[in-house]
Amino acid sequence: MTVRTRFAPSPTGYLHIGGVRTALFNWLFARQHGGQFILRIDDTDVARNVDEALEPILSGLKWLGIDWDEGPGVGGPHAPYFQSQRADRHRAAAERLLAAGHAYRDFARPEELDEERKAAQAAGRPFLYSRRFAAFDPETVRRFEAEGRASVVRLKMPREGALVIDDAVRGRVEFAWEREQDHVIQRADGSCLYHLASVVDDHDLAITHVIRAEEHLSNTPRQAFIAQSLGYSLPAYAHLPLVAEPGSRTKLSKRKLAQYLKNNDFKQVMDHGLKIAERMGVKAEADTFNPVIVDFYREVGYLPWAIDNYLTLLGWSYDDKTEFFSRDELIQHFTLERINSSPASFDPKKLWAVQDHYMAALSTNEKLALMLPFLVKAGLVADPPAADAVETVRRVIEASGDRLKVAGDILAYADSFLVAEPPLDAAAVQQRLAKPGVKDLLAAFGKAIETVEPFEPAGLEAALKGVVEQAGVKVGDLVHAVRVAVTGKTVGPGLYDCLAILGRDRSLARIAHALPLCG
Repeated sequence: MTVRTRFAPSPTGYLHIGGVRTALFNWLFARQHGGQFILRIDDTDVARNVDEALEPILSGLKWLGIDWDEGPGVGGPHAPYFQSQRADRHRAAAERLLAAGHAYRDFARPEELDEERKAAQAAGRPFLYSRRFAAFDPETVRRFEAEGRASVVRLKMPREGALVIDDAVRGRVEFAWEREQDHVIQRADGSCLYHLASVVDDHDLAITHVIRAEEHLSNTPRQAFIAQSLGYSLPAYAHLPLVAEPGSRTKLSKRKLAQYLKNNDFKQVMDHGLKIAERMGVKAEADTFNPVIVDFYREVGYLPWAIDNYLTLLGWSYDDKTEFFSRDELIQHFTLERINSSPASFDPKKLWAVQDHYMAALSTNEKLALMLPFLVKAGLVADPPAADAVETVRRVIEASGDRLKVAGDILAYADSFLVAEPPLDAAAVQQRLAKPGVKDLLAAFGKAIETVEPFEPAGLEAALKGVVEQAGVKVGDLVHAVRVAVTGKTVGPGLYDCLAILGRDRSLARIAHALPLCG
């Protein structure tokens, strides 16, 4: 048997972290078994579909390296891969279920169903539709239609016995049929609902394993009933643990960002991202610039494999100590048996640590390729970048070392070197330049570096220490003042690296520009 898995997002919003984890597990399982991973777009809910949401889903998966063997943009022998384009197949399946007696046309009005629900509630028993307005034959259909009633198609669920499945994550799971409602599978307008459409499409696409979030576990009885009633073989099921809120067992939700920001780790990640967005001139929209949505991490400059690696560990582990895997290692080791059934808490601090690990392992050239697009977007370098600008950025990256945690961090470190005259932070001027005696110190340092040769960190450091010793002050009194004078900031790469990157003429010009502001 060739393993075939699928990820079937609805284009009703941006790609959620939990959805990415589901896609990733399906992709890993298919790759581990040499099978196929299929992308299907479940767009039957026309009222909720958002056309603009499809592109971020597709591009987000591609950015993460989750490629698909069949689906939008790729095609394949089981096309079409948009559920809305398969409506004829869904309607035909509904007719088959009606003809076989596994479904019926129901002419109940909403108020009549509500009356039955209230009666069940008053009696203290679960609501189970009486099928009072069910039509199993043409004559009854005509009679109800003559009364002006519209109909939906409902499943005629069993009222005795149980469905038993062997879930690859949860083991044996049993569902009593008597608790299952006669679910609607086709609306009055003839359109079919998700549960019927999904079963038919999974069969037509030859899906062998349905690997999905545990919230879909309760859908399994009706979907299994539909499949068996249509004569389909059931796929293997694996219901994944929830991706939960930080320190909680509640599902992570993009709509609860304000609540999550009370968690300091979440707030730090968000604030860091907002600063990067501000430097790029990007308006941080709540729908997309949200640490629960994958686009946030792409916009900030996380590494896609850091996201993949971390999300794989939400509910899965290889052993009790290994945290970092290459792509090939994850494919080799991934199995459904190693998935834990308990909710997996999303920890933005842990993701940050994984990102830091992979960023630190990159070469300067790899970082340069990641970071230049951020500088282009911010308007700090041209598109394409000039050779001298590229060399400047390269030197900033080397001088910044492990201070650069995400690609967007380059905006805060390289900007001072890519403009003619950086603005001087007012608070920094007051703190570091306006103090008495700084003007003479800074002027003396400017004079000292006029003859430093070569204009490199070692000689610049010796020159500064010479000025400090002669003036009888602390090294910090001059270091901080020079940094603000030449970069406009209090933080950045090492001071002597900053001076070397700027060069003699620009360093002296900036010192001269800052002298009138000194005390």
